[in-house]
Amino acid sequence: MLKKSSLLLAIVIVASLVLAACQPAAAPPPEETAPTEADCPKEEVLCVGLVTDVGEVDDKSFNQSAWEGVQQAERELGALVKFVETKDAKDYGPNIELFADQGYDVIVTVGFALGEATALAAQKYPDIDFIGVDQFQGEVLPNVAGLIFPEDRAGFLAGALAAQMTQTGTIAAVLGTDLVPPVVAFKEGYEAGARYINPDINIISTYHPGGLDVAFTDPEWGASTARQAMDQGADVIFGAGGKTGNGALTEVASESGKYCIGVDTDQWETLPEAHPCLISSAMKLITPGVFDLIKLHTEGNFPGGNYVGETGLAPYHDFESVIPQEVKDKINEIDQGLKDGSISTGYGS
Repeated sequence: MLKKSSLLLAIVIVASLVLAACQPAAAPPPEETAPTEADCPKEEVLCVGLVTDVGEVDDKSFNQSAWEGVQQAERELGALVKFVETKDAKDYGPNIELFADQGYDVIVTVGFALGEATALAAQKYPDIDFIGVDQFQGEVLPNVAGLIFPEDRAGFLAGALAAQMTQTGTIAAVLGTDLVPPVVAFKEGYEAGARYINPDINIISTYHPGGLDVAFTDPEWGASTARQAMDQGADVIFGAGGKTGNGALTEVASESGKYCIGVDTDQWETLPEAHPCLISSAMKLITPGVFDLIKLHTEGNFPGGNYVGETGLAPYHDFESVIPQEVKDKINEIDQGLKDGSISTGYGS
């Protein structure tokens, strides 16, 4: 027979178990929800919007490189990121307003043509930082950073490569409009670099005849212009003009024994159609430039005025064994000379 104390202890234990079983289960901790545009005005939420120039964000060139810089901010800084594709130049301002009215912290506008609309928006929204890709800042606003590049240097390297790889003594450039200073810089640098190697080289350079609304979105014109250049003996062609330039590169790729050079980004990664001819690309390092400026914003060190990004030639990829070592050595020598000032492109002087 159980002692009274033992029996009492057993009763207490059983009662405790019954009470515990009747208690409702503890609610799981609330899940963290991803921020939305409604959260953009909050100080702890970083929102970055991008407005393209006329054309798609996946243009395999200029717009895409800038968007990849914004996406890097999403991965590394936890930013909420979105883009708007501009279909008509009259929408530059309204597209910027879409982000500004939602309280975005940083707005990236891509291309020379958006310069005026960006400056106007920056004055209207002084608490938003703006990154204007390829937008030279003549008048400094504290909340606008013009991400600019020495395109003439990248073009110079491309021209020096083309002049050393041609077998016919004729090279070409298929370009966007000369209304855009960076395109002119690419062209002038390309020609200077080629003549640095061979003063007597024959160069066929052609600007698109249209305005800003069509000059960078016309691959058919790019292809036909590249074809005309090849018919005139060009065996290395530089395509510098967004989708227009891409059309040129793709056309060259269809012709055995010809070489092509891309622009803005490493187009080996973005334009596989050009692989048969693509020996390199004259790069503006847009992606890291955009990301660096967004990061400076988060650190409270956003620079107003002009912010100079870096340029260079892309890797040779599958043509690594095709390009002679002496050509590579010469390109490296020229690159160093451009950096230390012992070689000048002559552009703007």
